[in-house]
Amino acid sequence: MLCVQQLHVKGRRDYLLPPTSLQANRGELLLVTGKRQDQRTALALTLSGRMKPTAGTLEWDRGTGSKTRIKQLRQASAVVDAPGVNEPEPHLSVRDLVTEDLALIPRRYRGALLSTPWLKVNRFEDIAGLWAEELPADRRLELLTALALANPHTDLLVVDSPDRHSGDPVDWLPRLQELAYDGGRPLAVVATVGSVPPGWTGPVTEIGNAVPAPESAAAPNSETEDPR
Repeated sequence: MLCVQQLHVKGRRDYLLPPTSLQANRGELLLVTGKRQDQRTALALTLSGRMKPTAGTLEWDRGTGSKTRIKQLRQASAVVDAPGVNEPEPHLSVRDLVTEDLALIPRRYRGALLSTPWLKVNRFEDIAGLWAEELPADRRLELLTALALANPHTDLLVVDSPDRHSGDPVDWLPRLQELAYDGGRPLAVVATVGSVPPGWTGPVTEIGNAVPAPESAAAPNSETEDPR
């Protein structure tokens, strides 16, 4: 389980990530809405241990009050398709992308995974020769999440703005639901999105939900003077 309380990152003038609290359970897809792309990316990077928060608590699979180390979080999580961070370069071929990503997976004493058999086993042979920019939104997400899960230690999947590639939820929502609810590998899946898809009944929260509310105006005195 991922439990976050008052997590925030300060920028030069404003919050890069406003105070946000959330909880994501294994076997669950949590959608986190945010209007600004930079805030959605900041949340994805912070939840996955790639960005250090200014303040707040972040616990992963630990009891209340225990401390999760950033190294532990990084080892257990994967951030997928963050703009300007790890999104595929447009003119990189799928085969080369797979080769690069598989080479980054720690495989002590077992040698490196090879792209050709991996593409075949995972049924991506049909897109192996395409450029990353040519991929349809649904196949792009399938490929990038499969690569993230090629690391057997990944238990927390954080997907950054999958809806930016397609306004139709059918191109990304079913894949994320499949990953979260598949009993074969109990994952906690978090996706940052611009808005909640129509008909979505699963858990949802929003960036900045823990920002302190402004002090309300003083309540009028119930004992008023007689104007006469």
